[in-house]
Amino acid sequence: MAIEVFEKHSFIYYKLQGLNMALTCNIGAAGKAARLRTGILGVAGGLGLAVLVATGILPSIGWWAVAASVAGGSFSIWEARAGWCVVRAMGFKTPI
Repeated sequence: MAIEVFEKHSFIYYKLQGLNMALTCNIGAAGKAARLRTGILGVAGGLGLAVLVATGILPSIGWWAVAASVAGGSFSIWEARAGWCVVRAMGFKTPI
């Protein structure tokens, strides 16, 4: 499965097996900054949890929390970079 990413004008296209999906910028500079901060905090929190799980302070089931935190934070950083918010794309109005 090949994914081709290219940018044309103000759109980012993801071409997946002949399907084109345009991700138009739907957040401003303040929204990008907020998502970047949230993403960095999510990844840092995940790394902090990883230390607690690795040292035995938290049970090993905590690795799921680590994975979820790092994945969510990474997605938020990607949203900030792309200028696209999944919640706004679904039609919800966000304050930032």
